[in-house]
Amino acid sequence: MGDEISVVEVSADRFADVVELCRRSLDLPEDAAEAAVLVETLWRRAGADRPVLAFGAYRGDDLIGVLICSLPARGSAVGHVDLVAVDRGHRRQGAGRALLGHAERALAGLGAAEVLLAGNPPYYGWPGIDVRYTPAVCAALASGYRQDGTAWNMTADLSYPDSPALRSTEAAEERLTGRGVTVRRAVPADLPALTAFARSTFGGAWDGELAGSVGRDGAGCHLALRDGEVLGFAAWGSSRPSWFGPMGTSPAAEGAGIGGVLLRRCLRDQRAAGVEAAQIGWVGPVPFYSGSAGARIERVFFLYRRTLDPQ
Repeated sequence: MGDEISVVEVSADRFADVVELCRRSLDLPEDAAEAAVLVETLWRRAGADRPVLAFGAYRGDDLIGVLICSLPARGSAVGHVDLVAVDRGHRRQGAGRALLGHAERALAGLGAAEVLLAGNPPYYGWPGIDVRYTPAVCAALASGYRQDGTAWNMTADLSYPDSPALRSTEAAEERLTGRGVTVRRAVPADLPALTAFARSTFGGAWDGELAGSVGRDGAGCHLALRDGEVLGFAAWGSSRPSWFGPMGTSPAAEGAGIGGVLLRRCLRDQRAAGVEAAQIGWVGPVPFYSGSAGARIERVFFLYRRTLDPQ
């Protein structure tokens, strides 16, 4: 077997090989267990307006590393590296840096002036680099990236019936009904109203995450309405079955208890789907999730950025 590492673009017919590499290379068990849906989300679910590239690092005929990168949209000046995985037996031998350099050149060729080692919603694997992936942090620093922020996930324990995350919402839903608020599961016919509400109230790129949650196996969404007007929503499973989000409540309806009801309805769905620990991704209001579901901060991510050299 030769010692040289070659990097080439890989096509979708290598999907199974890429998934298998990720299963054996992602150090955290929860990431490895969901490798197939993770790669599917990052590589094959994005639409035509979102350029996505996948590269493989080979030593001879052996796939020893993989990288998936993307642009938010065609013509964007910011590229994202969404996933890097290198086989444990081939780490610290240049495969990660070779993949990253190849991706930077490819993204620059598509118009990117800078690259983020950070999630590219709505199709993302993690907010950034989990601090426990030490080789990835080292590779980012060695490649000239600077830390651009910190994000975190919270974990809601769904493993036992009396978990705060699974407590009943029946009384709270009765109170909401008395105020004219209906809470129910979202169906595909709700998507236009849901996405319009999300865009007008929060901006961002939640359309794709909502579309990936409503009406799909291994995913779901609940919403609150009053007189046919959306007041809030909570979704799960868009990125992978164990992840909760996105979630949003109209500012005019905050304090009514809608968010806690929607959150726990989703968490009960996840428990019914066999999830024992739900990851609440890219958390903003830590006290809300702690109080409503007993969630705790568990995963912390560093986000990195690098300005590319002019071509």
